[in-house]
Amino acid sequence: MNISIIGSGYVGLVTGSCLAELGNKVTCADSNNKKIAGLKKGIIPIYEPGLEELVANNVKRKRLSFTSSIKEAVRGTEVIFIAVGTPPLDNGEADLTGIENVARNIAVNLPAGRQGMTGYRLIVEKSTVPVETGEWVKRTISTYIKRKVKFDVASNPEFLREGSAINDFMHPDRIVIGVESKKARDILVNLYKPLNAPLVVTNIKSAELIKHASNAFLATKISFINAISRICDRVGADVEEVAKGMGLDKRIGRYFLNAGLGYGGSCFPKDLDAFITICEKLGYNFELLKSVKEINEGQKSFILKKLKDSLWIIKDKTISVLGLSFKPDTDDIRNAPSLDIIKALQEEGARVKVYDPQAMKKAKEVLEKVKFCKDPYEACKGSDCLLIVTEWNEFKELDFVKAKRLLKRPLIIDGRNIYEPGSLEKLGFTYIGVGNG
Repeated sequence: MNISIIGSGYVGLVTGSCLAELGNKVTCADSNNKKIAGLKKGIIPIYEPGLEELVANNVKRKRLSFTSSIKEAVRGTEVIFIAVGTPPLDNGEADLTGIENVARNIAVNLPAGRQGMTGYRLIVEKSTVPVETGEWVKRTISTYIKRKVKFDVASNPEFLREGSAINDFMHPDRIVIGVESKKARDILVNLYKPLNAPLVVTNIKSAELIKHASNAFLATKISFINAISRICDRVGADVEEVAKGMGLDKRIGRYFLNAGLGYGGSCFPKDLDAFITICEKLGYNFELLKSVKEINEGQKSFILKKLKDSLWIIKDKTISVLGLSFKPDTDDIRNAPSLDIIKALQEEGARVKVYDPQAMKKAKEVLEKVKFCKDPYEACKGSDCLLIVTEWNEFKELDFVKAKRLLKRPLIIDGRNIYEPGSLEKLGFTYIGVGNG
């Protein structure tokens, strides 16, 4: 198929390159001229394992191209995906300005049928949007469309995890399609047929809700196990064993039952706030999700208290923070716990040294008065505490004999429970994790 993707961020770029890999001809558009110029030169604006090679391969095969012109992108394409950002507003709502702008621009630039095409277009929501957004997209296009072009609007929410986005696209748990017509259904079913994945075909509103409901439930699992970790600390239980015992129940499952510093990133915090706001507008007070958010925010204070209890006085201490991205295998620091923790440490008068395998460049744009180190060992040198914030594999393989020699005192606060306490204690470390007494 001939496909255009409007928005070339995390979702749009991965979606476009993966659809090209499936044999489609894809044009990715973005209003950021600098980003598009870079992509044309093979410069990928984000870190995602395997993405650079995937983009290069499909550009070489002339299945993937880039443009800053929506007019150019939609010309001659049958399916148009909207994958622009929906950042949060101060009141928790999703900012749909980008969605409206793109819908309007698509409308005024839709060409009449030519070159053997019927003139029919399918416009697909890929961005995470509040329920009923599809209706507004359809209304906007109908208002601004200049030519007699038949079109449908559909919803096809993404479920890509940063760090494993390509695998998630190519081997999805399910594909959700929200449609209003048989034609739209047939196009999307055929588009995704090569993936041989379970299909959930429903109406647009249900598809929109599936995305928010899914992320809200996963956030709830994370906050639940973090709440359990606090109880474990009080009674001397081990949250890892508790999670294992819970997760073996097939009704519960082990995924997303990892105690730690809580969730971050661009999806869970934004989507949870948006869903809470959506429900309030519909007259329902979703108190459970408000508690999920409160527990997640409190988890950072929980870790900081452990650090204070271990060091007594924070002022003038040097704290080494390993991990800046909100999760491993990404350079994304949006809503990353590291940012709030570093700010809190600085407010207490601590000197902070940091290291992250991929997120240093972006962190330098937002962090001040911290020392950015070339590797974990430079971060350890002369520090009073080693604080693990992101569970990168590189940190799991540290030379602890070397790290102990470099640290001013052998104290590790493990905010992700990536180490085995007994092994480190045998080496002479004071080890403090989350929910292990």
